Amino acid sequence: MLKGLQCHQSSPLCPSAMSRSSRLSGRRLWLIPSLICTLALGLFGITLAADTDSDLKTALLLADVLRAARTEIASQQALINNEAIGNKGLTGEVVLKNVLKRLEDAGKHNILSNPANNREAELINAQLDSMREIVDENQGLINKNGIGFKGFVPAVFAQLSNERFGEKVGDFAEIKVTAPLDLVRNRKARPDKWENDVIESRFRSNDWSRGDLFSEEAEGKHGSAFRVMVPEYYGDACLSCHGSP
Repeated sequence: MLKGLQCHQSSPLCPSAMSRSSRLSGRRLWLIPSLICTLALGLFGITLAADTDSDLKTALLLADVLRAARTEIASQQALINNEAIGNKGLTGEVVLKNVLKRLEDAGKHNILSNPANNREAELINAQLDSMREIVDENQGLINKNGIGFKGFVPAVFAQLSNERFGEKVGDFAEIKVTAPLDLVRNRKARPDKWENDVIESRFRSNDWSRGDLFSEEAEGKHGSAFRVMVPEYYGDACLSCHGSP
């Protein structure tokens, strides 16, 4: 999967974001997660406007939260698609509790509890709120009797959550899921030129070391940015939707 995060010089948030994130200040962050389906390979791409430790930490933290949430939704597919059970008890609060437990097990919960600054706290809260809201708004679908496959898969959950996140923070931050051009299914999720170039020339190269990230100053959606891409590899939970490599 790819997650990309872009940070740009501060400018006013959109009105809807101001009411929710009035404390945000400094550079804009553009987190653009992207799913790469190259055999068992996925990637996170992170794009920032400047190469600073705090920006990179925030980008990677947002990527970790999204990854944990997608894994949680993947692990719940058997329950979600059980046509014999009505109220499954899989609410937004339950999902977030499980996501935070996953992060804790990975040694990242303390990072969430101690954000580096107000901006990081606001972005993480906006992301978690978005995920909770999307799960709660889809309770009718999740709990519907007599229907097996519901279509509430990690990719759909992530897209809806990312769109809600964008509504909350405006153009201050963006999260997107993408894939290689020959594998991407959702045209909205097509990689931009820079992402595609990195995928093809770096991550698909036989010379690329498994697990290595890539970063450079490059053009982003809002001008020059420091962009980072970090590879991730499929686990068993991913195969519940994607099948065998």
